[in-house]
Amino acid sequence: MPTSIFRAAGLAALLLPGIACAEPLSFDQALSLAAQRSEAVRAALASASGAREAVHSAGQLPAPMLRAGIDNLPVTGADRFSTTSEPMTMKRIGISQEWLSADKRAAREGAARAMAEREAVQADIAQADARLQAALAYVDAWYAGESLKLTVQTEHHLHEELAAARARLAAASAGSAEVLQLSSAQGIAQDESEEARQQQAVALVALARWVGFRPESLASAPTFQLPAEPDYLARHPALASLDRAAEVARRNATVAAKERTPNWTWEVGYGQRTGFSDLVSVGVSIPLQVAPAQRQDRESAARLALVDKAEAELAEATRSAAADYRAQASDAARLQQRIERWRSAVAAPARQRTAAALAAYRSSPGSLSTLFEARHAELEAQRKLLALQRELARAQAQLMFKPLAQGVAP
Repeated sequence: MPTSIFRAAGLAALLLPGIACAEPLSFDQALSLAAQRSEAVRAALASASGAREAVHSAGQLPAPMLRAGIDNLPVTGADRFSTTSEPMTMKRIGISQEWLSADKRAAREGAARAMAEREAVQADIAQADARLQAALAYVDAWYAGESLKLTVQTEHHLHEELAAARARLAAASAGSAEVLQLSSAQGIAQDESEEARQQQAVALVALARWVGFRPESLASAPTFQLPAEPDYLARHPALASLDRAAEVARRNATVAAKERTPNWTWEVGYGQRTGFSDLVSVGVSIPLQVAPAQRQDRESAARLALVDKAEAELAEATRSAAADYRAQASDAARLQQRIERWRSAVAAPARQRTAAALAAYRSSPGSLSTLFEARHAELEAQRKLLALQRELARAQAQLMFKPLAQGVAP
């Protein structure tokens, strides 16, 4: 490939973060970037790849062994260490092979495949966690930005009121106390805006940890489509992991049962003697399973106990996950009700009260303190509404992104 193409690719890689920062970051883009950049996902994928490679070797016969040696070599007398003087001295070479039955090899391969599937699920779990953390960070950053807009709007309103009060003071229709009160309120509003900017900066830094850069702005509010309870449980990460662990335990129990049959070892050797005929040896080694009740049966019982343990853990985790889903779904439903109630019963009246106080103040009979109280009440109502909406969004994000991605099930 020409050098110019490499240079262009490197320049594009350097400029990409800057280009990304210039465009508003969407919710889907944040999720995709988090999954792509996660080192935990990369580590899990590497582990899964290694486990898949192990499957191919698990079903093979052990490697044959080359055997070589010298038998009956003299070590004393005039012929010591001579390989040609003593008729009984023989140089030999041979090969041996441990033989595993097809059933035993299939059982070992099945156990290795179950391990590979468990590692693959771990990669899916790491990806789901990266998407969840990115979703929560995006929610925090979005509502921090909305809170900043609210405080800046209040600051802008106070700036306009202060300018109007100064004009009225110049026309001798307003007192200096009123201007001072407005100046103080404007200072408080500016400080609240700075606090909101600080909170937004913290939220954006947390989001940058997952997407790789600090976005200048966010494209839109996140939306969530909540899963039903059966789908939530079918793709729950803890249940997926425990289900694969139970399958590994069952496969290992099968291997232990197959190991009760001993492995035979076949051997062929060739011996060379000086002055006499060469010899060929053929043999087989068969392990004697003495007291299998104390060895092989105990091993099988231990493996079966691990199967019971894994299945019990899976059942308990299923109950816990179902309870968590119901609790979170209930919280989300109640938060939605609280938001609707707060919007109609508190936020809307507070906005109307501010409009009435502002109209009264501009027509002169109204009190400035009444306007301040109305504006402060409206601001607090809007802040509480944003806090409730943020809490609802976080609860919905937990329900939607804690499970594995669509199409991945235990």
